[in-house]
Amino acid sequence: QVQLVESGGGLVQSGESLTLSCAAREFVSEYYSIGWFRQSPKTEREGISCINTLYGEKYFASSVKDRLTISRDNVTGAVVLQMNGLRVEDTDVYFCAADPQFYICKEDGPMPRFWYDHWGQGTQVTVSG
Repeated sequence: QVQLVESGGGLVQSGESLTLSCAAREFVSEYYSIGWFRQSPKTEREGISCINTLYGEKYFASSVKDRLTISRDNVTGAVVLQMNGLRVEDTDVYFCAADPQFYICKEDGPMPRFWYDHWGQGTQVTVSG
């Protein structure tokens, strides 16, 4: 059973940065597409970034492009999402997701949630103005 655990959420001021981490356990495949989604009570779960762990291909949603970076720690295997210039509208619960079909993460997207089989519990990010 694949387990994903997010960490790094919290409360920050507008314009500040935050780093989210996704640690995975019990992966059964060698390569995965690992993505970050976000959702608030009034919105659909939106895919904002993913990484193809075989080829390193990355995707960023237009709403966050130029403010986010995604990388994989080669020692721990954790996927790290660095978020800069945070805005009040970035306030959401952020979820990590993974799927063994690593090729579903492509630079030009899309990134629908139903492509991903495994999900973390989510971590809250709150940005105050």
